[in-house]
Amino acid sequence: MPWPLRLLLALLGGVALWLAFPAHDLWPLAVVGVGALASATAGARIRTGLAAGFLLGLTWYTPMFVWASTYAGVMPWVAMSMASALYPAALGGLLALLQRAGAVRPVVGAAAWVLMEYARSVTPFGGFPWARLGFSQADSPLLGAVSLVAVAGLGFLVALVGGLLARAVQLAVGRGAARSLPRAAMLVAVATVVTLAPAALPRPTGGDPLDVAAVQGDLPPDFTRTLSAERGTMLERYTSMTEDLADEVSSGQAAPPDLVIWPEGASDLDPFSPSEGPSTVEQMMTGVDALGAPVVLGAVSYGTGEAPRNMVLELQPGEGVDDTYQKVYLAPFGERMPLRPLVRHLSEWVDRIPDWEAGTEPGLMDVRLADGREVRLGLGICFEVVVDPAVRDVVAGGAELLVVPTSNAWFGEGDQSAQHIATSRVRAVEYGRSVVHISNVGISGLISPDGVVHEPTELFTQAVLRDELPLRTDLTPAFATGPWVVPAAAALVVVGLLVRRRPRAD
Repeated sequence: MPWPLRLLLALLGGVALWLAFPAHDLWPLAVVGVGALASATAGARIRTGLAAGFLLGLTWYTPMFVWASTYAGVMPWVAMSMASALYPAALGGLLALLQRAGAVRPVVGAAAWVLMEYARSVTPFGGFPWARLGFSQADSPLLGAVSLVAVAGLGFLVALVGGLLARAVQLAVGRGAARSLPRAAMLVAVATVVTLAPAALPRPTGGDPLDVAAVQGDLPPDFTRTLSAERGTMLERYTSMTEDLADEVSSGQAAPPDLVIWPEGASDLDPFSPSEGPSTVEQMMTGVDALGAPVVLGAVSYGTGEAPRNMVLELQPGEGVDDTYQKVYLAPFGERMPLRPLVRHLSEWVDRIPDWEAGTEPGLMDVRLADGREVRLGLGICFEVVVDPAVRDVVAGGAELLVVPTSNAWFGEGDQSAQHIATSRVRAVEYGRSVVHISNVGISGLISPDGVVHEPTELFTQAVLRDELPLRTDLTPAFATGPWVVPAAAALVVVGLLVRRRPRAD
């Protein structure tokens, strides 16, 4: 295959991968994108593989991450897309090496995808695990497999199906195609079974019901990226919406909820400031006391220090602040600024972003309910839901319900919010837990353990979501298998590099 055709194939593969994710939701195109890169690199020189992978990454990530330019501008968005594309570039070079004999190798190729996604999840500066193959499959029959093999394993299966189909096409159109058609048909059959069989896996949804109310406050039209044109406006909005819910309960229009959740940054006043903290908590408590139910909410606090902290607070009726969680996994270039002197040349926003203080403990919070029960929440603030250790640690700690408070206000009307809640849906099935995904501006939703979203909201609307979610403590197989997927993939790739294949006369 001439190199221009290889590069064109990689470009089209990148477009297919972009369209596989929300809000386009054409999930079958994920396997098309993977297959395109497998075909483009089979029998190619390593430098051609590197170029093909980089081109695929650019055409995938650049349109997918366009939301990053909403406030930061064009240069940071382009820099982020190009840096992310370096990982598929390395993958393309590795695939060319693995497939140097000319035949697509579906199994080792899928393992190479796992390694690429892992590398992008942990490097540089802690990594950026957004847009992994598994997160494109929230509506796919493949999703059921995530409860067995975790997100990394789901990505392996997506890449495996893509590689199987690419090899089938290679056999069907290569030399000796007539003799190879039965083998090609067998590969297509295997790919079909791998794709459809996980739909038959059980997704348990039983558990003690918890009546949850989640509040999406939206932003007034004159608000900016800093969230508030006038400090205290957001807190006033969430307090008043909770008081309205309390009025409905007291009038008999609604039953009292067990738990109320506000999103990240719902309080734009510091609850632990020596000067404004007491009055801030007092204002929060008006809705909490009126409702008679605990409220869990996000707030930014400096306390008595110099660095801000991204926090979640638990408020108990008649008591005040009962527990807190401080975000552990800070988003690079969002909550901490690596390479600040260099990045300063890319955006005027750089010096408006301080280096936040990271927490040290997993996001576990025991909340006492009005009926005397206690529920253990597993918290993942905003981007923490895409970080494997952040979610796994809270499940390991006994979380019965996952809570993802987020803002999403920095990303405008792009696809980021749709991509975000799809990730929470995948996590729900991965660990068999309900998820409360609540945003300031949307998209918010209450997600049952089977990955189904209840009460989804639109972007930039006010809403109070209300439903009963089952509490669960059973562990899925993914809890045990997840940590082994990357080492197993590394072993497969090493074996694939050591076992040379001779060119086949297909």
